[in-house]
Amino acid sequence: MNLIRATEAEVLADAPGSRITLLTDTDTLTSNRATFEPGATGAPPHFHTKATEVFFVLSGRLDVLLDEEVVTLGEGDFLTVPPRVPHAFAPAAGSPADVLVTFTPGMDRFDYYRLLDRVNRGEADPREIRESQERYDNHYVDSPVWRV
Repeated sequence: MNLIRATEAEVLADAPGSRITLLTDTDTLTSNRATFEPGATGAPPHFHTKATEVFFVLSGRLDVLLDEEVVTLGEGDFLTVPPRVPHAFAPAAGSPADVLVTFTPGMDRFDYYRLLDRVNRGEADPREIRESQERYDNHYVDSPVWRV
C-alpha cells in the first residue's frame, strides 16, 4: 500500500510554468501529476525502452506527439504510449493542462525529475540530462513535426 497525501507530496518545477507533483515510484508503477500553464514547453521528443507511459488529462488540453503525428487530448482523455514510440507533450496553444502521468513498470524516476528541477534552478548543468538517458530510460530524439 502506498498513500500519498496531497499536502505531503514533493512538488518540483522542471521548467517555467511547469510543475511535477511526485506521487509514487515503485518497481511496478511510477506516477506524477504534471501541471502546465499556457505556453509551458512540456517534454521534448523522447522514447522509453522499458515502460509504457500513460496520460490521463484531468483538465485543460494537452498536445502529444505520437511518432510522427500530433494529437490533442482534452479533459477525461486517456492515452497509452508503448515502449519505443517517440512522443512529446505540452499544453495545447493558449490552454493550461493538468495531467496524471504514469509509467508501468516503474523505473526509479523521481531522481530524474529532481535533476530537471535542479537544472531549472541553475543548480545543475543541462548536459546531465542527456548523460542520464540510459539510467532513467529517457532517450531524446529529433522530431520535425513537433513544435518548438
